[in-house]
Amino acid sequence: MKSLHSTTWQATKLGNVVSFKTGKLNSNAATPNGPYPFFTCSPTTLRTNSCSFDTECVLMAGNNASGVYTVKYFNGKFDAYQRTYIIRSFDDKCLLNRFLYYALQTKLEILKSISTGAATKFLTLGILKDIEVALPPLPTQRKIAAILSTYDDLIDNNTRRIKILEEMAQTIYREWFVNFRFPGHEKVKMVESELGMIPEGWETKTLADVLETIESGSRPKGGVSSTSGEVPSIGAENIIGLGKYDYSKDKYVSRLFFESMRKGRLRDKDVLLYKDGAQIGRKSMFQSSFPHSVCCINEHVFILRTNQLCTQNYLYFWLDQADMTQNIKNLNANAAQPGINQAGVKTLSILLPPRELLGGFDKVAEPLLGELFNLAKKNNVLRRTRDLLLPRLILGELDVENLDIDMERLDNG
Repeated sequence: MKSLHSTTWQATKLGNVVSFKTGKLNSNAATPNGPYPFFTCSPTTLRTNSCSFDTECVLMAGNNASGVYTVKYFNGKFDAYQRTYIIRSFDDKCLLNRFLYYALQTKLEILKSISTGAATKFLTLGILKDIEVALPPLPTQRKIAAILSTYDDLIDNNTRRIKILEEMAQTIYREWFVNFRFPGHEKVKMVESELGMIPEGWETKTLADVLETIESGSRPKGGVSSTSGEVPSIGAENIIGLGKYDYSKDKYVSRLFFESMRKGRLRDKDVLLYKDGAQIGRKSMFQSSFPHSVCCINEHVFILRTNQLCTQNYLYFWLDQADMTQNIKNLNANAAQPGINQAGVKTLSILLPPRELLGGFDKVAEPLLGELFNLAKKNNVLRRTRDLLLPRLILGELDVENLDIDMERLDNG
């Protein structure tokens, strides 16, 4: 679609309207609880103890193995990796940094195709300076940035709430089943076991005792497709925890193949465990039609389903403990082709509380997890809507000039 504003939008090269700097730090400068954000070429923003910048800017990764470059907006104190570009508008009466952030998102595929390097792709300063951007009048930039920022703010707020809900569920789990301060614990004495001192009446079992099903998925002979419209096939690259899913890496199998699968079709509350490659031990849960109402797993993932002795919620949080994650990784005995098998998983120990206590935990945890997955699904809708709007707004295909938008929220954001 042709721009509605070809006469009022001015095309220019990026180097004419912005300044470029790079960070000075090595990647090992990250500190887990540092007071300042640390921007590297990773999609994840790290923390560090130093602060070299205090400004409003756009940050862009300068290298990436596959040419998928991360771009972020930030306003405040931070530090940056030596291959991260700090990009700022020369004049905020000509170009808003927040508009620049959204404009650069529409250039990522172009940058991927023209970046240099073989094993690792690089964005040179020359490449970035030559990228052409179309600048609308400043009031239009402000409206576009305000529209898109509204979606980002809602997503960020939901993401914070998801984190809080998960932390609440984790805290209750640890209090009851790690610290043994469960309801009525004062009346229960501690006894010795192979896992140490545990409450009387609790049992040490193996996963073989509590699993009804452990199975992996499969893929058709021709492999999975990146084309939407079929049935999503989930792998280790998609899910990274409760309510976290990378839809950009969705792969698909045909409906016919899905219907023919004897194993690997997901059901509500299935616990997922990644079994080979670099992601051994990564886990998640399928709940409330998240991330898809109908989907399956590939051959790199195990589905775990419990019998009447255990619950899915308890199993997930038991496996998500740091020491259990390490025990899962320790099952791998093949350095050349990392992987774990069903027999090994079944040997893992699990501490099993009485059934009524498991039911009590489910009663407390279910509302938290239900809201967590509900927010995750809302975020998916928000991202899809934003991503549909973004290119049309940045290319001038949607008219915003006559929209009555409150600019105060953007100015104070």
